[in-house]
Amino acid sequence: MSIFIYSLPLAQSTSNTANQTAEKAKDILAQITAGKVTRALLIVLAAYLAIQIFDKLIIWLSERVPREWRLRVKQFLPFVRLVVILVATASLIDLFLNINRENLLAITGTAAVALGFAFKDLVSSVIAGVFGLFEAPYRIGDRVQIGDHYGEVIGYGLRGIRLQTPDDSVVTIPHGQIWTSAVVNSNMGNLEAQVVTEFYFAHEVDVVLAKKILYKVAYTSKYTQLKLPVQVIMQEKSWGTLFKLKCYPIDARNEFVYKTDLISRAKQAFARHQLPYPRLLDLESRAQHTSTSN
Repeated sequence: MSIFIYSLPLAQSTSNTANQTAEKAKDILAQITAGKVTRALLIVLAAYLAIQIFDKLIIWLSERVPREWRLRVKQFLPFVRLVVILVATASLIDLFLNINRENLLAITGTAAVALGFAFKDLVSSVIAGVFGLFEAPYRIGDRVQIGDHYGEVIGYGLRGIRLQTPDDSVVTIPHGQIWTSAVVNSNMGNLEAQVVTEFYFAHEVDVVLAKKILYKVAYTSKYTQLKLPVQVIMQEKSWGTLFKLKCYPIDARNEFVYKTDLISRAKQAFARHQLPYPRLLDLESRAQHTSTSN
């Protein structure tokens, strides 16, 4: 009984607040006119054109500054977009809501509830995108692995990023992925990103000769950044020996062309010296023959 007595005034207060909010919302909706809608459309159009112009201008400028500044200039793109969107949003709010304390509180509460339930994934991605601008797990020009997708970040939008994959597809990934998925960044804003190329040989391979060929292939490639280290490491496997050539291209954009150049020239050198590759088919045949004999 006592709980009922205490909860009754609270319920009445909540009901009054809801009625006041509804009245405010009705007043605001009644002030929407064709002129305001037209101005709002012009603001949206102006924001869209501004983003397109800034995008083209920054990309144009990034390709003309010294090479080491290219990525730094491109990284201004998301910040400029954010500023344009914030200005446009503030203009729209001022246009329709005639910003004052009462209107702002009435609409903010209603909008927060609506957005929280209807667009929670979108809101989560937008918030993650704003955090991403400052924490920078990825930036324009970085080469990243997110989940099953790897590629270069070519776009940074309000909701997500766009990745250009090795097969020239464009994948859009919501910023919300950074809450739950690991982000592997290969170059973190630098022009160089390490390229690891694997080569496989039989156990009896001449390891000194194989390593010598791989070092020569790396140092003679026109794409290699000679200021950074070149390494060859080995791992012994049951089927043979695995060699990993680790080196850096001058420009990370050439990653896949660089890797193709290394593999094609290395294979030509291996063929000239007749280095033996693993023979998995022979091993399988022997295993089958042994089982049949037994």
